Amino acid sequence: MLLIIIRTVILYAAIVIVMRVMGKREIGQLQPFELVVALMIADLAAIPMQNTGIPLLSGIIPIVILMAAQVTLSYISLKSEKARTVFCGRPSVLVANGKLVEKELRYLRYNINDLLEQLRSKDYPNIADVEFAILETNGQLSVIPKSQKRAVQPEDLKLETKYEGMPVTVVMDGKVVKENLKKINLNEDWLKTELNKFGINDFKKVFFASLDTAGKLFYQLKANSGGGSV
Repeated sequence: MLLIIIRTVILYAAIVIVMRVMGKREIGQLQPFELVVALMIADLAAIPMQNTGIPLLSGIIPIVILMAAQVTLSYISLKSEKARTVFCGRPSVLVANGKLVEKELRYLRYNINDLLEQLRSKDYPNIADVEFAILETNGQLSVIPKSQKRAVQPEDLKLETKYEGMPVTVVMDGKVVKENLKKINLNEDWLKTELNKFGINDFKKVFFASLDTAGKLFYQLKANSGGGSV
């Protein structure tokens, strides 16, 4: 039993490292060749994990080879348009200028019910509101609505808007994120002063705190003690 646990931990660590090297993508965002590699890696890891008679290297070496092949193909796809078309394919336009592209639907064996279901999931229950619908190479459907049906933007109303950047996390689970404070030219003394205004004298009481680009501090105390902003 101990041997199985050790082999499982080693293979798990190897797969985690391999998947990290291969890049950050969700399953739904994988290209076909990337999905094949992921499935093959899972199968290769399962065999030596279950059968202690098979050397660990018999599972790890093929996994590393697949990782190298995937990274190589990804690099080639990045540099070559032709290779990218061969490995990943091309996006397919299913709705163009408000009309269904029957030829493309038949070629992809993509029926209208599937298309309507995907449109509903994108909050477009009426196909008449859609200008373009594009099936991307990873299988996701991108929808471009007609100009009359798109959400109103501040630019449409000629409104001026302020810059909104990403809030910076300054406290996480009772610990000050010093690197983030340094990036925004602040320090722990400033943070302590700001929290003291709310009667908070110990960072350990703070579950989360962040500072937005307008200088407003948001915080939440541990154990559902409440939160607020400055």
